[in-house]
Amino acid sequence: MIRIYLGFLFAFVSTFVSAQPTQTIRGSVLDEASKKPIPFASLALVKTTPLIGATTDETGAFSITNVPVGRYDLQVTVVGYESAIVREVAVGAGKQTFLTIHLKEAVTLLDEVVARPHVSKERPLNTMATVSAKMLSVEEAKRYAGGFDDPARLASAFAGVASNTGDNGIIVRGNAPKFLQWKMEGIEIPSPNHFGDLNYLGGGVLTALSSQMLANSDFLTGAFPAEYNNALSGVFDIALRTGSNQKRESTLQVGLVGLESASEGPFRKGRRSSYLYNYRYSTLALLKPLLPEDAETITYQDLSFKLNFPTRNAGTFSVWGMGFTDGASSKPKKDRNDWQYADDNEDNVIRQSTGVVGVGHTYVLKNDGYWKTTVATTVNEVDWTAQKLNRELTLTPYSKIANTNWNVILSSYLNKKLGVRHTNRTGVSLNSMHYDILLNKARNAGEVPQEIVKATGQSMLLSGYSSSAIYLTNRLVINVGVNAQLFTLNNRYTLEPRLGFRQQINEKHSVGVAYGLHSRLEKLNYYYNNSLSTGEKAVNRNLDFSKAHHVVLSYDWNISDLVHLKIEPYYQRLFSIPVIQDSSFSFINLQSDLFFGEKLQNTGLGRNYGIDLTLEKYVSNGYYYLLSGSLFNAEYRGGDGVWRSTRFNRQYVANFLIGKEWAMGKNKQNTLSLNTRLSYQGGNRYSPINESASIRANEVVYDETRAFSLQSDPLLHVHFTAIYRINKRKRASEIALKILNLTQQPDFRGHLFNRLTNSVDKELPALAIPNLSYKIEF
Repeated sequence: MIRIYLGFLFAFVSTFVSAQPTQTIRGSVLDEASKKPIPFASLALVKTTPLIGATTDETGAFSITNVPVGRYDLQVTVVGYESAIVREVAVGAGKQTFLTIHLKEAVTLLDEVVARPHVSKERPLNTMATVSAKMLSVEEAKRYAGGFDDPARLASAFAGVASNTGDNGIIVRGNAPKFLQWKMEGIEIPSPNHFGDLNYLGGGVLTALSSQMLANSDFLTGAFPAEYNNALSGVFDIALRTGSNQKRESTLQVGLVGLESASEGPFRKGRRSSYLYNYRYSTLALLKPLLPEDAETITYQDLSFKLNFPTRNAGTFSVWGMGFTDGASSKPKKDRNDWQYADDNEDNVIRQSTGVVGVGHTYVLKNDGYWKTTVATTVNEVDWTAQKLNRELTLTPYSKIANTNWNVILSSYLNKKLGVRHTNRTGVSLNSMHYDILLNKARNAGEVPQEIVKATGQSMLLSGYSSSAIYLTNRLVINVGVNAQLFTLNNRYTLEPRLGFRQQINEKHSVGVAYGLHSRLEKLNYYYNNSLSTGEKAVNRNLDFSKAHHVVLSYDWNISDLVHLKIEPYYQRLFSIPVIQDSSFSFINLQSDLFFGEKLQNTGLGRNYGIDLTLEKYVSNGYYYLLSGSLFNAEYRGGDGVWRSTRFNRQYVANFLIGKEWAMGKNKQNTLSLNTRLSYQGGNRYSPINESASIRANEVVYDETRAFSLQSDPLLHVHFTAIYRINKRKRASEIALKILNLTQQPDFRGHLFNRLTNSVDKELPALAIPNLSYKIEF
């Protein structure tokens, strides 16, 4: 009995002893073209003594056990394939680390030797992307200052991207955020942003996807491969990670912004199927300034999940999804003497919900290929009711948005490896779009709201593509393809060629060039809007795609094993842009006008040109840095034939991120990480104010003949993140402080007419958004 007692006491006390915690790195190694497992690949953690590593089994799986917590580079080698280094693999005590590693089969000729291993962060996941594509790693999403656990905000640190603090809209190379496409698991999805598209088309407050759910994903900013349709400025191609099928692991987090819970594990021990989910709830009290003016009650919640079911002979099935709800309300001021701005006498009730559920199937063929099919449904509902107090202090209807859009999507493609040198991907996408749209708005308080859109129906966007990557030599690859689309609402179609070359000059230098024709539909309500000036119904039903030619050059220089430089000059020629005849108005500048009610024609033009630069040092000796910069010009021609700067022509953007980690604790098992980001960019553009007309109209009136000829002051944003991570046996905890806009730099958001002073005020919110949180993983 004494022995049993002493043994139990020793086991109990040992959990509090500061021994160096260890964890397991698991995963699989696959052929990047065919997704076939690669057996007998050697894996080693660089600079470990003695060397820690493993070998993949016949199924391509590996497990590296008893790895001390910390950060590692993992090298993978196998005969017949190019070796690879996976940078910055973070190992913590609370969860196992899972990696899916893709290797490219070597195409080495007798006179060619390429000795330098491929580094995972230098190339995107999509091997057919020649230029303007960056892999967004999960590790970066958690570490970079200014990310705020929001992939959209994290992307604003990349070259070619401008942003604001007050929203997470992604301005890619001077294009409007609404031109960006969001994809999840290969399916186009509605804007995944809380309160998305309400005050800012293409942006919102925060993305509804936590970094807990993300797998490594691609962010593309130009000349995309042929598989991408219905995208004009960029594509955020998000992948969800697969939950652990070995052990159950959970995460709980509480912070000033809200609560978060995540869990993953096998459905049944010893089986290969697994689940993963993440749930968040917030009152968003701290983020109130980012939402509609005078919002008093603000809540959001979101849920995302992925279920994975590998089978012995029938491939792998997955069920995944995301859903979120938003709510906000505001009350009018009862004293008419307090009605300073137009919305001070408004009563607003906003309810929004978005959801997507998909079923995917991947089947690896015996003859070097795989077939992937996904069926998904998406839904977005917005109900926004606004009333205004009249002079008798009685609420009267002012505006109404009651929109429901739901899509049923089938996506299927065959990825075939036609030999060592040639891989082809051919597929189709069928999107059945169902809609029930109601928008009305009164010209003035007390008047009857005018019907702007009232439409119910169904249309389809059909797309097919074929794309090939052909290695002419081990150093020269050509990516060529074509994409075709048909919009059945008005039978408009596109045929879009894509072409790219990449030449590896030597171990350190490579160059690339790519061209693509791209196009995008507008939001469906604009096809059905009535003309408020003529009374005509559905005046834009025959609207064509907005289109753009992209040309991009690329130069990559691996200055050292840890430092990488990328330079990309580009030119974009936009055409078929909706404009109003004899007006400076263009949809290139559309930011938030949900109640648009005029006739459009596809005669507008645009041109964006510039140069992007990225200099990145990977983590070594505990520190890293990233310098990104862009010089660009974005211009448009409206319905009056005059060339002008666009609303989003900020002309320059620069970001500098730097961070340092220190190992702490008796056995160096804990880490303190300090990260900061400095962002300097040109200010937002705006049109001059017509002051006399504004006073007569009692609202802001712009001089549209000089549209966007003025620019607000440059913006200097400082973001900061501090994380202290404590690793103990089988669990880890984390205390984090994340601050957006530490110096409270004001963002120019437009103008407001001050009815008390009969003057126009600038809207300059100065927001500093902190989030202090505590997280535990076990």
